[in-house]
Amino acid sequence: MTRFLVVLTDVRPDEGGARNERTAPERRRQVVGASSREAAERIAGAFMALGMVRAGRQRVKVIAIGRRHPYVEREATG
Repeated sequence: MTRFLVVLTDVRPDEGGARNERTAPERRRQVVGASSREAAERIAGAFMALGMVRAGRQRVKVIAIGRRHPYVEREATG
């Protein structure tokens, strides 16, 4: 089963270099879990209506977590 995280972050100022979320992630403001893609998209839509997101100072990310590799699912079922 795939779960989803909806993350509201601050937009980092452009420093001229490449952005790497693994080494220097954006500061999180809010994190909400969802059990389906539809629920995650509804939550993200609500976050996108916020003034700070609309002004470009914050951003919304939908991240799939717990996704299984297709090969593993085939072996488990058959």
